[in-house]
Amino acid sequence: MTDPKDILRTYWGFEHFRESQLEIIDSVLKDQNTLALLPTGGGKSICFQIPGLILDGVTLVVTPLIALMVDQVNELKNKNIKAVAIHGGLSPREIDILLDNCIYGGIKFLYVSPERLTTELFLARVEKMVISLFVIDEAHCISQWGHDFRPYYLKIKDFIVLFPIAKLIALTASATEVVKKDIINQLEMVDPKVFQNSYVRSNLSFVVFKGENKLQKVFEILNKVAGSSIIYVRSRKRAEQVARDLNQKGISARFYHAGLSYNERNQRQAEWTQSKLRVMVATNAFGMGINKPDVRTVLHLDLPQTLEAYYQEAGRAGRDGMKAYAVLFFSKQDIIQTEKRIFQASVDIKFIKRVYQAISNRYKLAIGSGAGLSFDFAYFDFIDDFELPSHPTIVALRKLQNAGLIQLTENIYQKSKISMLMQREILYQFQLTHASLNPLIKVLFRLYGGELYTSYMMIDEEDIARILKINLKKLKEQLHFLHDYQVIDYRKTNFKPQIEFIKGRLDLGSLPIQSVDLKKMNKQVVDKFGHVVRYVNTDYACRTRMLLDYFGEHMNFGCGICDFCLTKIKNNDGVKSF
Repeated sequence: MTDPKDILRTYWGFEHFRESQLEIIDSVLKDQNTLALLPTGGGKSICFQIPGLILDGVTLVVTPLIALMVDQVNELKNKNIKAVAIHGGLSPREIDILLDNCIYGGIKFLYVSPERLTTELFLARVEKMVISLFVIDEAHCISQWGHDFRPYYLKIKDFIVLFPIAKLIALTASATEVVKKDIINQLEMVDPKVFQNSYVRSNLSFVVFKGENKLQKVFEILNKVAGSSIIYVRSRKRAEQVARDLNQKGISARFYHAGLSYNERNQRQAEWTQSKLRVMVATNAFGMGINKPDVRTVLHLDLPQTLEAYYQEAGRAGRDGMKAYAVLFFSKQDIIQTEKRIFQASVDIKFIKRVYQAISNRYKLAIGSGAGLSFDFAYFDFIDDFELPSHPTIVALRKLQNAGLIQLTENIYQKSKISMLMQREILYQFQLTHASLNPLIKVLFRLYGGELYTSYMMIDEEDIARILKINLKKLKEQLHFLHDYQVIDYRKTNFKPQIEFIKGRLDLGSLPIQSVDLKKMNKQVVDKFGHVVRYVNTDYACRTRMLLDYFGEHMNFGCGICDFCLTKIKNNDGVKSF
């Protein structure tokens, strides 16, 4: 199919595109450098996935969000579209096979982190690929003025010089005017076609409440406004406590955070998505990639550190176009505590080196070794073993990640998978000498065929045990035996955080992190939180106008539905320009 509308209908089941989507797709197909700034829920992924299906070759997607790339790949696979993601947690052999399949196996979408673009293995394989479209998602990360600056995004232009690709699109949900210009300059986009949908959400009422008794106000709001809700909090402990308090008040609620198992996360998300559960109390681990249209309220009980993060999370309310509320609660103490956290996050180069030394020692890496290797990473065990302070260590790990030395992957579910290692001739002899394992080997080939030699195939151990009429424990013992004898590579279901070493271990004097850059980034964090403080402390301007001004969009009148505008209406002052 070459008609975008036919593809939209066939794969996504929609009859019509959202605002700007078709124009963006047309721009990409006409080889125009394209920058798309679409607010949260605007359907960014379709803008490159549909061109990717039309074009011959592989669409290369760069994104820093590992969880989101895995979600998108799974969604594409569910539509019978060949897509893969390369991230920490995959073995070097898996990565090798996936890249081979991008060259020879008809893969349509390849998702990678920006750090991956610089590795020797990846660069060598890209030379053999037909890259039809280059996608830079979360493009604000390329700007030092953006809220999630990733230095390795700056190296994307080097990749473009090495591998000129006719079709390029950069996308982001939120960017100020300065960031937008920086994206264009850093990517050296010549005469780009820029699409920017308005940040105005005419159905979304932005409200700020100042005071200490937040939960009482939450109960009042939920009793007045029916429908689904998300309540964002900063910590896991608080998520659990607020969920308990809501249930005691007769409001059905569950908590959601990164400490839950894969099955617990899935179950709770499904209950909430299907409206069997009214309120999800969550850390920011919840919401990414979820498009529930009928969320009536998004409540923040803790201050966000940037307006970009707040706008993105608040924007999950009212996607069906019906009236919805985004409510931010704060007290003077909240500001003091957040400023204190920001100060504590200002780690110096000496502490970053200490953390890097600790992770290198933990995995017994010699200088120059470890590039491309992934390991399970139990954070709390790590800080206990090396007597490291919790919050500064998190910050230091992020700095090391931003410098392209490591990649952290938090609790991504990876189903059990196998790949065949032993060649057929030798395998036949093995089957003769290990007759008890012959039924299992035959079943594996019957279920997955020759692809066992060219891919890692997802397996369901319970299904295989049922077919063989043996118990699950016995089956796993047999799989482990085949793995130990290097007949197969068996990688069990995993839902643990991972740490991947992007580069081989460096000596401490060679770390590509400078004190001057740390000071600059720390100042930027302080400045961005200053905008949040001004937003919550201002009671003389339209909330929507304040947010629009921040993102470089201007409106000469009030929105008519935020707390400030409603107060003016109540006082019969109107909502004209002010």
